[in-house]
Amino acid sequence: MAAQSVLTPQSEDFPRWYQDVVAKAEMADNGPVRGTMVIRPYGYALWERMQAEMDARIKATGAKNAYFPLFIPQSYFSREAEHVEGFSPELAVVTFAGGEELAEPVVVRPTSETVVGEFMAKWVQSYRDLPLLLNQWANVVRWELRPRLFLRSSEFLWQEGHTAHESYQDASAYARRIHYEVYHDFLVNVLACPSYLGIKPASERFPGAINSMTGEAVMRDGKALQMCTTHELGQNFARAFDIYFQSEAGVAELCYTTSWGASTRLVGGLIMAHGDDHGLLVPPRLAPVQVAVIAVRDDADVNEACQRVAASLGEAHVRVEVDRARGSFGRRVTDWEIKGVPLRIEVGPRDLAQGLVTVVRRDNGEKTTHSLDGVAGEIPALLERAQSDLLARAVAHRDAHTYDVTTVEEALEAANDGFARLAWDVVSGEGEKTLNAQAVSVRCLQRQDGSLPVNEDEQGLVCLVAKSY
Repeated sequence: MAAQSVLTPQSEDFPRWYQDVVAKAEMADNGPVRGTMVIRPYGYALWERMQAEMDARIKATGAKNAYFPLFIPQSYFSREAEHVEGFSPELAVVTFAGGEELAEPVVVRPTSETVVGEFMAKWVQSYRDLPLLLNQWANVVRWELRPRLFLRSSEFLWQEGHTAHESYQDASAYARRIHYEVYHDFLVNVLACPSYLGIKPASERFPGAINSMTGEAVMRDGKALQMCTTHELGQNFARAFDIYFQSEAGVAELCYTTSWGASTRLVGGLIMAHGDDHGLLVPPRLAPVQVAVIAVRDDADVNEACQRVAASLGEAHVRVEVDRARGSFGRRVTDWEIKGVPLRIEVGPRDLAQGLVTVVRRDNGEKTTHSLDGVAGEIPALLERAQSDLLARAVAHRDAHTYDVTTVEEALEAANDGFARLAWDVVSGEGEKTLNAQAVSVRCLQRQDGSLPVNEDEQGLVCLVAKSY
């Protein structure tokens, strides 16, 4: 059974293809409450791998994990007026609990700047307590009007970092470090998903931020997906929550804070950035299962050889799973293709009689024959080759779907097939309104060389615009 027969082709209906992959790869199901999702073991295994890779990078920057409550007093949000204005339509509010009406409603966490700010004010006393670098892995609730599994759900999983600093310069430098050393490095070197790094215009900033940095990736259908964001909050939240510190000179001064996050939306991005009509394509460095060792037939010698190969791969630190012959070989191959496992090793009686096995790459379908005893030693290099080829493929796709234009009208046309890049001066103001009216938005601002500007007031900036998820 070919994967195409169970998946809607991308060219026919991309959203339907996406739903098919999520279902057929056994990644997630719709939850019992509208907009919620049940993440199945394979989908969660992908998230765990993302979590592990990002967590290691976050800790390398000096941040430490903590946990803050799911329920936040509603009054916390009103103390940062711009913040609550930005989130009001998405808030889930509890007014009744324990059999009676609450004296003060509580908000189910949409993000944690407010509650973290409250405790930063308690924990920060002196410049010696700074910088305070915190991260938490948690769930959040934002009441989405148009939910879609992984991309936009009313409850989702994420990491959110929160930091407090002595100066604007220190806060800004740390935020940029997070953006490059955590997010950019993860997206390129693990997810094999090159993204445009830039800052958001004022109209697209996180509520309460003075600057928002983003990573914007091009999906296979040409639409944009925001993969991560990093926010410089200035002194806005510090002022609202009285996060003061005593400077070395003995003067009480306000902290500067940052926040930053990435969520299970990355799983949706993985599907749409790499997937094809056969299903998922998971980069080897991310894959929970890097190699599936498949028994072509239920045979004692074949099963023993599968276990031997798997043991050798395990010793080489390759993540491996053995698929014994339960069900038809063709159907089992299709299932592994849909799940996007990078390599499969097929072990059958005929090849085994010659001391051989067949290795198949998921990304390009290439089949090669290897010796049974030597195959494990060759797999790590094959995995790295598949990783680099996926990145090159994604870079080529991004570049082929980015169009340099000079007018807003040309940008609108280009946005039907990807990103349009043009001068920010041409778009700022009325141009942005014209784009928004056609469901096209400014995804980010960059300098001419692609680097991050300090703010949108720099001269000569370019903007990338696109339709988005």
